[in-house]
Amino acid sequence: MRSRPNANTLLATFALGALAIGAVACRPRDRRTPDDRLVVVLDGVSTSADPRYALNSYDAKLSKLVCAGLTAVDTMTLEPRMELASSVTLVDERTWDVTLRPDAKFSDGSPVTADDVAGTYATLLAEDSDSLFHKGYAERIARVEVRGPREVRFHLRAPLATFLSDLDFGIFSTARGAPRSGEVVCAGPYVLRALTSRHALLDANPHYVGGPPKMPRLELRFVKDASARLLMLVGGSADLAQNAVRLDLLEDVKDRRRVRIASGPSVLLTYLMMNNDDPVLRDVRVRRAIALAIDRPSIIAAKYGGRAQLATGLIAPLHWAYNPNVTRYDHDRERAKRLLDEAGLRDPDGDGPRPRLSLVYKTSSDAFRVSVARVIAAQLAEVGIDVEVRSFEFATFFGDVKKGLYQLASMQTADVSEPDLYFTYFHSSWIPSAKNPDGYNRWRYRNPEVDRLTEAGRRELDRDKRKAIYARVQELVAADVPVVPLWHEDNVVVSNVDVAGYEITPNARLVGIRHATKE
Repeated sequence: MRSRPNANTLLATFALGALAIGAVACRPRDRRTPDDRLVVVLDGVSTSADPRYALNSYDAKLSKLVCAGLTAVDTMTLEPRMELASSVTLVDERTWDVTLRPDAKFSDGSPVTADDVAGTYATLLAEDSDSLFHKGYAERIARVEVRGPREVRFHLRAPLATFLSDLDFGIFSTARGAPRSGEVVCAGPYVLRALTSRHALLDANPHYVGGPPKMPRLELRFVKDASARLLMLVGGSADLAQNAVRLDLLEDVKDRRRVRIASGPSVLLTYLMMNNDDPVLRDVRVRRAIALAIDRPSIIAAKYGGRAQLATGLIAPLHWAYNPNVTRYDHDRERAKRLLDEAGLRDPDGDGPRPRLSLVYKTSSDAFRVSVARVIAAQLAEVGIDVEVRSFEFATFFGDVKKGLYQLASMQTADVSEPDLYFTYFHSSWIPSAKNPDGYNRWRYRNPEVDRLTEAGRRELDRDKRKAIYARVQELVAADVPVVPLWHEDNVVVSNVDVAGYEITPNARLVGIRHATKE
């Protein structure tokens, strides 16, 4: 018989290992955080609260706490709500008027004016802008016109269905001109007082339009070690962590006296990317075989404790544009083998040890992600695909992905609140290139019909017509399977039992902290 890694054995082994780690990490300590401060643990480092320079999800979380936008996409339905704006009105298909709330104020007490809105967007639209968001906004917005103290008019380059969501960008004071990075004065629920490589210290903004947060002080602590984060929560030196505790450790701490676990649905997607330019992986039959070989329900049960939902595409089932009627890839080893046969990758020696093909699977060095990658590799081995898992420090890993120097790799999306992200992730113009090195179509997928439809979807203002367009896009992408959509991991919050009122949003922002208290 062929000697191959057994996926079930790996799942059981990793589960036992997680319990052992959890037992060590959960020795209680007699520490307590200050009564007037909520201490939140993050598994990465925030480097800037300036919305123009939010380089990663940690920067984005901090920025959203400090800098409010005209709208905010942090609702359970993922539809934008008014924040600094009191109204947004369509004038014609290329023109929108925005009126500011009369009570909108920055954290220094000064009013948010139309000049501040126009000034904020001017820094994004300027030709010499070094913001990562310059390209996306410059492609959409031609200019922003001040029409009164609290009224601005947005002139668009083309009809834009995503406009309300696009207004979810932090507005900052431009009374003294465009501020330098790190010096922005904003109108969010919190004010940044200090930011180091260890933590961010914030105070409640008494002028926030939604009312000041209930906790007067907030500390975001940056702790990269998984065991240390868990120990802080169990021991009482931290109050809350969202998506920062390994899910395979939760069972071991759920009955701890001072720990509470809560979860909610997520719009983040974990996916297996495949380089569609690779000589082997460019064959759709091979990509489909890989999708069929992965036993996703068993991985969710063993590695995530059931706290994830099977994915069929980029959009989560709770989303208004979700189409459930697409090609699905339920676990089917025999069908996977037949597809590999059809692709000319026949088993060379029956039950012998030789594989049909060999692939390299790159991942970050995060221990949990590596363990999941090894289970996927073991499952692919069961259909004759030999997979070598290689882990790298994230910057190296991500650099290789952007350059196309990979065959298989796994990542997680940012929050998918807008179906227009199908354009960003799957339109051929977003394949990384010298002109667009940060393109999101890192799997090099090309489909002219998907290009046409995603272009139409961002121009169509009628909601029902947009839904029909994206339903077809989902069908096409699912059939071509340029990436394997694995699962939508639940947003999981581990907190001290003293914490009450925290609200979990599908996009995993930390805005729910506004309503949190410590009993």
